Amino acid sequence: MTQTIPCRKAFTDALLANARLDRDIIAVSTDARGSVTLTDFAKELPQQFVEIGIAEQNAVGVSAGLASAGKKVFVCGPACFYVARSLEQVKVDVAYSGFNVAILGVSGGVSYGALGATHHSLHDLAVLRTFPGLSVELPCDIYQTRQLVDDLLKHPRPVYIRVGRNPVPDVYNSTNAPYEFGKANRLLDGDALTLIGTGETVWHCLEAGKQLAAMGIKARVLDMHTIKPLDVEAIVNAARETGRLLTVEEHSIFGGLGAAVAEVVVQQAPVPMKLVGIPDENAATGSSTQLFRHYGLDAESLVKTVVDWINL
Repeated sequence: MTQTIPCRKAFTDALLANARLDRDIIAVSTDARGSVTLTDFAKELPQQFVEIGIAEQNAVGVSAGLASAGKKVFVCGPACFYVARSLEQVKVDVAYSGFNVAILGVSGGVSYGALGATHHSLHDLAVLRTFPGLSVELPCDIYQTRQLVDDLLKHPRPVYIRVGRNPVPDVYNSTNAPYEFGKANRLLDGDALTLIGTGETVWHCLEAGKQLAAMGIKARVLDMHTIKPLDVEAIVNAARETGRLLTVEEHSIFGGLGAAVAEVVVQQAPVPMKLVGIPDENAATGSSTQLFRHYGLDAESLVKTVVDWINL
C-alpha cells in the first residue's frame, strides 16, 4: 500500500504527541516549518518551538545550547543545508560536544529532484558517519519512523536522521515495525545473494526480492536502517551464508552504505559485491521516481541487475 503521508510528517506528528506530555521536548526550525510539517507543533506548543530563520548554523548551535540545559532537542530542516551549510556546527557543537540533539534532515537524497544538484543531499552518509559520537539513521516507512521517535526519546543521543519528501510505500505495518538501534531487520531470507537497502531503497529491495523469488532466485533482504553504528554481524552472516552482496542507496557510490558494508566485508568475509547508487556526476533532475529508475534504484532495475550478475 502507498502511504498518503510522508515520513517527515510521521516523525513530527509523533514528536508533537510526545511533546504534549513532556515540556522538555523542543523543536527547532529554520524557516522550514512547512517543509518539515512543524506548523501544527508551532501553533499548539509555541513555548516549545524555536524559529531561527534561514540560519542553519545558528540553529544547530542553539539546539546544542538547549540540549546542554537538559532539553530534548529536535532541529528540523532540509537535509541539503544541514549536511553542508552547517556541517562544522554539526561536527563541533553536536558530535564533538556530545549533546543529545536529533537533526532531522528532510527531503534527503534526490527528494528535491527538480531543483537539481544544489538541493540533492548525496554526501551526507559519507561525511556524517566519520564524526565520532554521531549516529546516522534512515527509517524506511512511517511505521519505522514512529518507532525511531520513541527510541530517541527513550535513548537520547546525538543523531542525524534522513527522510524523504513524498509519501512512500509501507515496508512494515503498525504491528510489525521492529526497530532496534544498530540492528538490521531481515525482511526476506535466501541463499542466492543478499540485497541491503537503507531508507527509501528498502521497499525497492523488498519488491525486487519478491520478484526474484518468483523466478526461483531466493534473495536475502536486509533493512539497514542504521548506517552508524552498522550491524556488522548481519553483514558478515549475509556474506558467509549467501556469497554475494548488493547494496542499494539513494546516495553517492562513494562513502555511503555500500562503502560501509565493503569495509566490513573486505576485512571479515570477502565476497563479490555490487554497489548501486548515484555515480560520480551531478545527479540528473526529475522526480524521485524518475531518478530511481534512471540510476537503477527501483525494483525492476534491481531485478535485472541481479539476474545479469548471476548469469555472468
